[in-house]
Amino acid sequence: MNQPLAASAHTDHFAREHLPPRDQWPEFRFDLPELQYPARLNCVALLLDHGAQAHPDRIAIRGARQAWTYAQLRQQVDRIAHVLRGPMRLEPGNRVLLRGANCPLMAACILAVLKAGLIAVPTMPLLRARELGAIAGKAQINAVLCADGLRAELEAAELPAAARARTLWFGGTGENACPEAAPEAAAVPGSLEALMAAQPSHFDAVDTAADDVCLISFTSGTTGIPKGTMHFHRDVMAICDCFPRSVLQSQSNDIFIGTPPLAFTFGLGGLLLFPLRVGATAVLLEKLTPETLLKAIETYHATICFTAPTFYRQMAALADKFDLASLRKSVSAGEALPLATRESWRQATGLIMIDGIGATELLHIFIAAAGDCVRPGATGKPVPGYQACILDPHGKPVGPGVIGRLAVKGPTGCRYLADERQNDYVLDGWNLTGDAYEMDADGYFYYRSRTDDMIISAGYNIAGPEVEDALLRHPAVAECGVIGKADEERGQIVEAHVVLRAGHEASPQLAAQLQEFVKEQIAPYKYPRAIRFLKALPRTETGKLQRFKLRDHP
Repeated sequence: MNQPLAASAHTDHFAREHLPPRDQWPEFRFDLPELQYPARLNCVALLLDHGAQAHPDRIAIRGARQAWTYAQLRQQVDRIAHVLRGPMRLEPGNRVLLRGANCPLMAACILAVLKAGLIAVPTMPLLRARELGAIAGKAQINAVLCADGLRAELEAAELPAAARARTLWFGGTGENACPEAAPEAAAVPGSLEALMAAQPSHFDAVDTAADDVCLISFTSGTTGIPKGTMHFHRDVMAICDCFPRSVLQSQSNDIFIGTPPLAFTFGLGGLLLFPLRVGATAVLLEKLTPETLLKAIETYHATICFTAPTFYRQMAALADKFDLASLRKSVSAGEALPLATRESWRQATGLIMIDGIGATELLHIFIAAAGDCVRPGATGKPVPGYQACILDPHGKPVGPGVIGRLAVKGPTGCRYLADERQNDYVLDGWNLTGDAYEMDADGYFYYRSRTDDMIISAGYNIAGPEVEDALLRHPAVAECGVIGKADEERGQIVEAHVVLRAGHEASPQLAAQLQEFVKEQIAPYKYPRAIRFLKALPRTETGKLQRFKLRDHP
């Protein structure tokens, strides 16, 4: 049974007033001792202030051109918090839209918003004006902190008048989304840095309730219509005390690195919150390619990497050119991890991939496996603190060997911002992630498809990712996406959208060769009866394949 909300520190009550009705919430569970949080909790006080006191001289964040110790990061965060509550005249509960690439100052801005009792609304750097306007309107933002290099789209976006008037730029001028260590930036009149310079270096964290909203994260839009998900201060702590504690087993001497933007909860957790929780170091770099990420791992002696399967597949082919001896663990999430990608990475690096499934609605990873617990083809088991099961079309749990809807519950869960789709995501206390999974007799969960991506052809259920995995094993295939295409005779047929590697040319002969290749690996009825060759697949900024765009193509 969910407990009543505590007294809020927010004087702007927008967030609580726009939470879903309580009878539409999932069941929240706090079964582990480490999940017993006090009623009053500011997550940044625990994540940063504690670290700044315990190990002030340890490096907290490295960027391309600068590094901050825990004490220095705290000072930067506290100065920004003073700017927010002082010159910007924001009050607890106000929403602040954040915009910038991965860099130390962007991280400090996020932490400052939370510490000041405000609500962070991070946005992806590649979002366009129309998308930004929709997010700003739905969250009814009150202010903006934006990297100068991302000015154009924000200035073209439709923003509430109050937020337009309370917009601050950071990072100086230039093309980069988040340039660092630019002394001249502080001299830009009216910039965030200029205002920070005049502020005290200490700010007492606002005494927020553990269940005060601190983050509104918008889904990355694989369905084309993003939703705002609302998270509490205790949710931020819970993701730090589940997956990284039990599965990743991160330590203070770890150096985290990766590609997901801080605006994506996969990146926010893996590249900022998790390192802070254990007193480790985060490396924040922008515009990474597979080759430059490998180089950065070598340069910074990174020990833990977070990125998407697409990156790992490309990195595997380049790994022998770099010294990756420091790397101990690699985490894949964001989309399904093909078995072929897992194996190619293991052969290239000797590392057993930590696969994981998370969701913006639950904030981070809730099913995963590492080390000796990894089972080929399986995502893993529920992370301690979470429960999972498979539901049939009627919402009833089913046993091993049956494909159904993945249902999850734990210390985090879905609370959409004023969205009727809340009823679609929550059923009888369970979060329905939209994924079709199968569980085996040992409790391992195997991804089959998105529930709306299962292909039914001539009575056969065909999981697109299984066909994709087969295609990816062909030396000519760089990437692929498989969907069901309407067909009068069979209901649907399997259609593959293929991006070829350099040196291979699209042709009917190659298409036929790929079809035969798939038939040799999996049941012949699963082979793609149609193949389209593309120069690139449509993906979100977080790397997720946008299948709806493949389906919309004539």
